[in-house]
Amino acid sequence: MTIRILTRRELNRALLERQLLLKRVAISPLAATEKVLGLQAQIPNPPYIGLWTRLTPFERDDLTRLMQDKQIVRAAFMRSTLHLMTAADHQRFRQTIQPALVKALNAFFGKKSKSLDAETLVAVARPFLAEAPRSTGDLRARLLQVEPNADGDALAYLVRTYLPLVQVPPGGTWGSGSQTTYTLADVYLDIPAAGDNLKNLFLRYLAAFGPASIMDFQVWAGMTKLQPLLDPHLADLVQYRDEQGKMLFDLPDMPLPSGDTPAPVRFVPEYDNLVLAHADRTRIIADADRPRVFLSAARVMGTILIDGFVGGTWKTQITKSNLTLTIEPFQPLPPEIRAELLAEAQPLMQFIAPEGKTYDVVFVE
Repeated sequence: MTIRILTRRELNRALLERQLLLKRVAISPLAATEKVLGLQAQIPNPPYIGLWTRLTPFERDDLTRLMQDKQIVRAAFMRSTLHLMTAADHQRFRQTIQPALVKALNAFFGKKSKSLDAETLVAVARPFLAEAPRSTGDLRARLLQVEPNADGDALAYLVRTYLPLVQVPPGGTWGSGSQTTYTLADVYLDIPAAGDNLKNLFLRYLAAFGPASIMDFQVWAGMTKLQPLLDPHLADLVQYRDEQGKMLFDLPDMPLPSGDTPAPVRFVPEYDNLVLAHADRTRIIADADRPRVFLSAARVMGTILIDGFVGGTWKTQITKSNLTLTIEPFQPLPPEIRAELLAEAQPLMQFIAPEGKTYDVVFVE
């Protein structure tokens, strides 16, 4: 049987279609968060912008209400980074991504964490967090009473690793900053937790980011050595190859738009999984451009999409009376693309700062 080869542009358009970036769609923020399989939320505001650039209509309160109503939660998830997930997906897949959390704990703290008694610390933390939502500082102080000679950050991170926690609003909502409190997911959410569900997580990943390789899935999830665990399920999937011959998998009957499908300019926020979800990211960003997006200290810049691919970065600066949106394209822009970006930037700036400010767009070329 001949296996179809997918071009880079076909993979790009498939990714944009599944990530709701070929055209804005009129679905709820809850449905969108489920469809894109979570929004990375290292800082509170980017997920709001990520939904704004994908949905029509969308207002800030649409997402905040879902968080207040416990339908969407902010918690450590893929790659042990903070994500907004539907509460159902958190409970469905939290146990599945446990190896990613353990891997990150060991990478961050090494010997500082390996000598700790996780069972004892979790037993101490569980009733403490059940009494009331606690900040990381509160949790750290409580655990240091048990392990006074340990690294306090390692203690708190270990508990976050082995005990499913979610943040309590207003933490994680627009403009809330870094002051957050945590509680037990199994107490806070009226949804039972599932066991290991790796197959279904892989299928959901393909629906959101495919066609993709096993390595792509591992990078997105933050896990390793998944090939033997997934091998029994691959026969039911469609197989493709990319232009380098790498095997890609997909669900049957998923859309594969033509590589010539028009792709509008888009402003994608910092840390968006669009640019983080594959080992081979050339379907969305050229290798040569990656250093301009992925900065030190694991920072990921906001990006602009031009013809479907990352064509530059963007950021905002806000004063009491003004918001300036600065665009740094990787290549000189033709007039028609500048005009499209300006047209998209105006409603974005009003979304970010609707309080009667003046707005400026600056191109740095």
